[in-house]
Amino acid sequence: MSGDRVVVVGGGAIGTSCAYYLAKSGFQVTLIDQDRQGAGATAGNCGLMAYSHILPLCAPGAVKKALKAIGWRNSAFSIKPRFDPALWSWLLHFARCSNKDAMLASARARAALIESSSALYRQLFAEEQIDCEHEERGCLFIFKTQQEMDHYAETDRFLSDVFNVPASRYDGDALVEFEPACKPGAAAGGWMYEQDEHVRPEALLRSWRLVLDRMGVTILEHCEVKRIVRNEKAAFAVATSNGEISADVFVMATGAWTPLLNKELACRVPIQPGKGYSITMPRPERCPKVPIIFHEDKVVVTPMQSAYRLGSTMEFAGYDDSIRKRRIERLKTCAAKYLHEPYTEPVSEEWFGWRPMTYDGVPIISRTPALHNVFIAAGHNMLGLTLAPATGKLIAEMVTEAPTHVDAKPFSMSRF
Repeated sequence: MSGDRVVVVGGGAIGTSCAYYLAKSGFQVTLIDQDRQGAGATAGNCGLMAYSHILPLCAPGAVKKALKAIGWRNSAFSIKPRFDPALWSWLLHFARCSNKDAMLASARARAALIESSSALYRQLFAEEQIDCEHEERGCLFIFKTQQEMDHYAETDRFLSDVFNVPASRYDGDALVEFEPACKPGAAAGGWMYEQDEHVRPEALLRSWRLVLDRMGVTILEHCEVKRIVRNEKAAFAVATSNGEISADVFVMATGAWTPLLNKELACRVPIQPGKGYSITMPRPERCPKVPIIFHEDKVVVTPMQSAYRLGSTMEFAGYDDSIRKRRIERLKTCAAKYLHEPYTEPVSEEWFGWRPMTYDGVPIISRTPALHNVFIAAGHNMLGLTLAPATGKLIAEMVTEAPTHVDAKPFSMSRF
């Protein structure tokens, strides 16, 4: 593509990665964010580089589980009742994708990005000396009931046979022996994925920003995009709260906010904001040695080097920016079922973020249908941190019209 000026809108993990790989490709890059770089959905998440998370939420039986969960007062999943045609259309498409064939197609697309990102993170950490509390400790999935523990054995076989992603099984006392932070008898067992890793996400983005600074990337914070200056086929600039910024190429790495730009992008982006919460505290004395996901309760525990974080929930509440105390308390009460020391004081941060959810569980990494020089890199569901490097590299390849290192078709806007 002709021209050497690129504007990347959105300074989270995806936008930061896009800016990095575009700068490596020789472009003059400006990264803008409506808040601070790294302050969005990436900042307070649980920091998992979840290479085991190949399967999407849309799976056989997912709709039944979701409907059942809505009736639970303290469920991890909720939908705020309201008139929202885009949400109900999204839910209908999610239901249609919740079958084995669609799940497998989505899983294969996710697996390609996961494999790429795993290798690219290793390269990034080696070449750029990123300081982010990176640890290769794996992730432990804990199951409260024997029924769910045994049922997951089918998933484990599937992931092992089809994607070569096996887990180690720990039943009963073996689980407590492996992870002494767990209460005896609190869970039926767990499955341990050794290949997963974790970081402190805000530290990752701070360190990555220093790399962008060294590369000459211009970073504009508190810079809100008001509109895209364009004709019917191309964009020429973005009109922002800081003035008009011209470029030859534009990358919209705007996460859950992307649908708010539908009119400007001249297309419909089927992303819903899935609200999640976290709380950050000092590490307890009896701290888990590995990150943990409590499967039935959908709560994540991450023992970072400098902190301890609990996270969970999936609220389809639109762009509601309130923090519901009941959701924060749920994190503590669920963790207390399983851990000797589930939380500590003082809580240094109560946080929420909007996950950009696509109904098929696959991100959008694509040129927009109407504007030939505008690209979308959004819709990474709960895997934005995990998939960031592969997304950034793929966007750079698309912009330069080079052969892509993974098949780009599954991530195209044309699938909707």
